[in-house]
Parts: sequence; structure tokens; C-alpha cells
Amino acid sequence: MLWVGGEGGMEAELVRRAGIPFRTIPAAGVHGVGLRRLPGNLLRLARGYFAAHQILRSFRPDVLFFTGGYVAVPVGLAGRRIPTALYVPDIEPGLALKTLARFADRIAVTAEDSRQFFPNRDKVVVTGYPVRATLARWKRHEAREALGLPQEAFVLLVFGGSKGARSINFALLESLESLLPQMHIVHISGKLDWEKVQAVAQAFPAGMRERYHPFPYLHERMGAALASADLVVSRAGASVLGEFPLFGLPAILVPYPHAWRYQRVNAAYLADRGAAEVLDDERLAELPERVLALVQNAERREKMAQAMRSLAVPDAARRIADLLVEMAALEVKNGDV
Repeated sequence: MLWVGGEGGMEAELVRRAGIPFRTIPAAGVHGVGLRRLPGNLLRLARGYFAAHQILRSFRPDVLFFTGGYVAVPVGLAGRRIPTALYVPDIEPGLALKTLARFADRIAVTAEDSRQFFPNRDKVVVTGYPVRATLARWKRHEAREALGLPQEAFVLLVFGGSKGARSINFALLESLESLLPQMHIVHISGKLDWEKVQAVAQAFPAGMRERYHPFPYLHERMGAALASADLVVSRAGASVLGEFPLFGLPAILVPYPHAWRYQRVNAAYLADRGAAEVLDDERLAELPERVLALVQNAERREKMAQAMRSLAVPDAARRIADLLVEMAALEVKNGDV
């Protein structure tokens, strides 16, 4: 196995932590880029194509597997004669995946709703969203013990993704005084706002401070945070389609307003099925009101939890792995490698 990523990409540390060989190529986006940056980005993509071609010639893969992002385009073009599988994590595919779909042999998607975005629907396989096996190992009791949370308390989890979400962070900090008397809060802030979060936490009196559990980031214990929570507030990136259903976790989703409409479509998919509520970023002042309304309505939360749980596909990663193995086996059998 070889992971190819973009130069300076945030995945490098995570891939290396997993013990997977990692190579980089130049890459840059072109969708939504201003005219001043476009020529330079196109040049980086051209350089990325030649770099990818060299990597593929030396590694000689049996199958290419893409999950989106502009780095996939030069690799996909360089390896267009190699069997290719795409995985579409969001409900609606991004521009890079729509481009690569023309060359793909199989397209794995999170949900049936994604099939409509591909003209060659016979190539599409619904696999569900793959989640790390380590997440499911956390049980509620031991998860709360690991994070120092009382077993009987109501727990709100708030996070905005691996880099954090500044608007959500600030909205929560302004709401802590009204929320903390009724719950414990696990807040994963990201590193950008960590100093501000620490300062606010230290300013609280002891009784309030014990109910607030901030972290800049959680690696191995992210599953503990999800297993501990009764309600979550987060962005609506693709991971919410797999991780929240796995734990049957009711959600208030705040789509990132500058990501075109991918997060909004993800949020709508869960909200339309009764598993989540959507709160626009510009209306985050309503956060405490929306949270407290759900805290006080156990019946509503239980219905949301059941709806969320019904969307879980725990073996999604295995389904994708089986698809890749099948493609490699067929190619070897046909003598094309």
C-alpha cells in the first residue's frame, strides 16, 4: 500500500502514525480560484501529473483508490489505465471526484442519495461511510471514565473538525455560563483557538470549571468523546454521516458557510431523516436556546437517536476493502497486470 498526498497536506502526520508509506506530489485546486492564482495552480497540477506518473511507474499498483480532493486528479490522470475505484464520502461529490468518475471502474458512495450525481449509475456501489474500528470499541461507561465525566450527567460534545471551527468555538464560549449549570461539556476546539479556550476555562470558578472539559484535539480518545455524548454540535463534514450513526448520536449541525454546499447537503440528509437539526452559521447566537430545548426534551432526543442509528453501516470499511480486493483479483485473473 502507498498513500499519495499533496505537498503540505494535513494528512501526512496521520498517515505516518498509521505506519503507511507516504509520498507527496504538487497539487492545487482550480474550482473557485481567482484568475490571479489560476495559472500557478494549473502549473502545480501539471507538475503533479508528472510526479504521479513517476510514482506509479515505480510502485506499479494493481488498483488506485481515491477519496476526493484535488490531489486525486493528477494521480488519476497518470494512472488512467489502472483499475480505479472512487469513494464519495459526502452525499454530493466534489468537482475532483466528478472529474475522476469519468475514468473510474467502480464508484463507492456513502448513501443511495449519491447515485443521482453519476450518469453511469451501474458503476455505483452503496457501501456506507467507513469508520475506524477503534471508535466502536468504546462503551459509554468506560468512555466517560476515560474523560473524567460523571456517569449520570448530561454530556454535550462540541467540535468543528480537525482544525476546529472558530465561529462554533466562540459561540460556545459565550454560551458556557447558561449551559454548564445543566450539563457537562466536552469541547474539542482545534489548535487555532486553544489559548483563548484555556483562558476562558481557567477564569471559571471551580464548580463551573469541573463541568467544562476542553481539548485542542483528540486522537485515540475521539471514540470516547462520541460514546460519552448525549448530544453533539458540529460542522457537517462527511464524517458525520458515519460516526454519528455509529453511536446513534443526535446532532445540531452547523454547515461551514464557505464550502459551497457540500456540508449543507450532508446536514440536510440527516435532518430530513429526523436524525439532526440544522443551525446556520450566522445564527449561532441561538446555540444555547437550541441546545437547552433538546436537553429538556428527552423524547425528541430519543427519536433523533433512533433515526441516526438506523443510518449506521458498521461494516462499510470492510465493504470498500472487499471491493478493492475483488478489483485487484479480477485484474490479476485476466492477466492485465
